[in-house]
Amino acid sequence: MSETLDHRLHAYRADLADIRLKGRVEAERFAEGTPGEVILPVVPVRPRPDADCSMDTEALLGETLTVFDRSGGWAWVKLAADGYVGYLREEAIAEGTSPATHVVSVPRSFVYPGPDLRFPHLKVLSMGSRVNVVGAAETRATPYALLDDGSAIIATHLRPIDETAAEDAVSVAARFLHTPYLWGGRSGLGIDCSGLVQMALAMTGKPAPRDSDQQAADLGTPIDPDRDGLQRGDLVFWKGHVGFLEDQHTLLHASGATMSVTREPLREAIDRIAKLYSHPTGYRRP
Repeated sequence: MSETLDHRLHAYRADLADIRLKGRVEAERFAEGTPGEVILPVVPVRPRPDADCSMDTEALLGETLTVFDRSGGWAWVKLAADGYVGYLREEAIAEGTSPATHVVSVPRSFVYPGPDLRFPHLKVLSMGSRVNVVGAAETRATPYALLDDGSAIIATHLRPIDETAAEDAVSVAARFLHTPYLWGGRSGLGIDCSGLVQMALAMTGKPAPRDSDQQAADLGTPIDPDRDGLQRGDLVFWKGHVGFLEDQHTLLHASGATMSVTREPLREAIDRIAKLYSHPTGYRRP
């Protein structure tokens, strides 16, 4: 009999499953999967191979993954960074993996066909995107990193991939202020509440689960506001929602009320959300 596992984190269907789940689930066949890499800037990851269904999350340029199946223009994958399982368009990935030396460290940055900001840009990359820098150039006192495909990006918008942000996670999250809210979004072009938490922590070297219920269950340690107090960096959870505390009185979150990343007094947020949904379900310290 199949064990009940979270489909978001375990790749299994009636016809096919991750070989690492053999003995835990039933499937017609099991597979190791093959390594792959995201080759487009921001790619929706969906629970079904259907462009009309809402997305669960997004994959960013340079992220690695395991491909278990390709069919009808879709690839069924497991993302390496957070283990998320879903479907993305087959043209968004390439087989194998390539070197990456740097990660985009600002919410979004343009890629140009050469080292000149006056050139028409080729694409927009989000924070967290991985690139391979092979050289450097300077045009009118602006430094550029040259990428392995011949394109260029502002050098100060990158950091070496083995370094973490010098600022704390709350400061990283605050760089997304006014970024549009997007259900399932995980980029500088649009982001949701748990995507903001995950991205900010990841940039400071702290991996986090993708969804708010997963974060509420496993991220850091639970705290009691009355006993432990609240401080900068603590997380406040509601059913289906999460936000950072900038200080004990201020919430920073991707809000469906403003449809953007915003800050608001914690007390006001609690009262507002309680009228529609509920009071906070928990607090955690990452």
